[in-house]
Amino acid sequence: MALEIPAEDRVDVQSAVARLSSVVASAATRLRAVDVCEPFAEVLLATRRQPMPAVTGAQVAPASISSGSALDAVSESFARIAAGRTTPSAWMSLDRNEALARAVKLDEDRSTGAAVGVLHGVPVGLKDMFDRRGRVSSWGSTVRRDEAPAGMDATIVSRLEQAGAVVIGALHMAEFAMSPTGLNDQLGHGTNPHDPQRVSGGSSSGAGMVVGAREVPLAIGSDTGGSVRLPAALCGVTGLKPTQFRLSVAGAMPLSPSLDCIGPLGLSADLCGRALAAMAGADPSDASCVHLPVRAGGWLGRKAGDFSVAVPRLVSGEYLSSEMLASLKRVRGELAEVGMRFVEVDLPDLGLYGDLASVLLAVESAAVHRHDLAKRPEVFGRQVRRRLSRGLLVTGLDYHESQRLRAPLLRRFMRETLEGIDALLLPTTPAGAPRIKDTVGDDHLKLEREFGKLSYWTRGINYLGLPALSLPAGVDSDGLPLSVQFVGGAFDEERLLAIGHIFQSISDWHLHSPPKS
Repeated sequence: MALEIPAEDRVDVQSAVARLSSVVASAATRLRAVDVCEPFAEVLLATRRQPMPAVTGAQVAPASISSGSALDAVSESFARIAAGRTTPSAWMSLDRNEALARAVKLDEDRSTGAAVGVLHGVPVGLKDMFDRRGRVSSWGSTVRRDEAPAGMDATIVSRLEQAGAVVIGALHMAEFAMSPTGLNDQLGHGTNPHDPQRVSGGSSSGAGMVVGAREVPLAIGSDTGGSVRLPAALCGVTGLKPTQFRLSVAGAMPLSPSLDCIGPLGLSADLCGRALAAMAGADPSDASCVHLPVRAGGWLGRKAGDFSVAVPRLVSGEYLSSEMLASLKRVRGELAEVGMRFVEVDLPDLGLYGDLASVLLAVESAAVHRHDLAKRPEVFGRQVRRRLSRGLLVTGLDYHESQRLRAPLLRRFMRETLEGIDALLLPTTPAGAPRIKDTVGDDHLKLEREFGKLSYWTRGINYLGLPALSLPAGVDSDGLPLSVQFVGGAFDEERLLAIGHIFQSISDWHLHSPPKS
């Protein structure tokens, strides 16, 4: 099957691939003593630290619903959606009748004394990339409309419903999850609930939009290079990227299997933790998924003085605005005031990690879409087609080296940055949400630079496979949300959630709603 790059794309694609190849060669030379390609999943598990001891008496209650009724909570979500706080394209589909019927059943079960789950009655939206029985997920494209409906639910969908969540619809996403801004030439660009002229962030654009607009308290997206944390950050909500292999990807759209993670966006760290606890655990349908359940509420009842956080020495520049730097300092100061310990460290080479992740993404995403790239390349938006085409030119050697370097770079990061430390404090994005007009156009290389800049602080964390929790942490001079992220060791989500919960107990940035239009 012949795979060719359209002539109008070839020069730009070749230039992008040449730069990545140079990065790989340089990294391989610097780490030339590493000759063995260790299984990354095994190394990730080997770096796992002892979990936090349980807190006596700390129990998680059913998710709070203001009225106490699942039906009222779901009805309120539909009323907010009808009020039009987000663009109509935020929701690809709504399941009003099914959701209301499920809410009634949940209330009936509760009235009879049946046990309730940690997400009882919580309305949730799903990025339109998860299988749902009898439905066709769009994957952010119009070309899948004729696909056969799914025969069963994705694992995480089943588990959310087992925990009492009520799925109310499918959400907008970047085309095939290929944009950090929310770009979608076929379905319209994701827009920010704080300013419709700004990007939503992507690729879980709809998830950020609807949680940011308070249409639902919880949404589920995916994070391959920042696609949960970026829309969470830009839309002013909390986002959790779990450790690689923590959650099952069975029934989820693949993009780059080496990097793909599923994660929640929610109104609080606690709610994201509940969603993680509901979704975690081994899955016979996904051999890569680890058997490491998450204790519901394991992040509650913790004291700030129990945690130490690494802070890199940073100055403002291309990847960090002065307002974002001030936000980082403010977060550090507020947490230090309540007893959290901070240690200054050198900034890890996130640019290198991010570039190596881009090599893996290029090859694996091209493999996922190779048939359409060969037979009908016109079905892709031009920017997405160009990004996919990079994978056709990346050499096997560069791909192998990028995989081979992953384990030793993870070990180095754990040794030099997180040794004896609970988390690393970083920005989530360089600044507030950029304007949509600055992230579209025909200058492919300029757009790639913009994409790389926006995801600079997130992509490298995916390469390392580590968990990260993004939290609202201020606003800029335009009133747009700013966000920080805490990066933890492998499978240390409970520690991150504890830090996030502590921060949200002493601050109220996560409670800020967008201005009413």
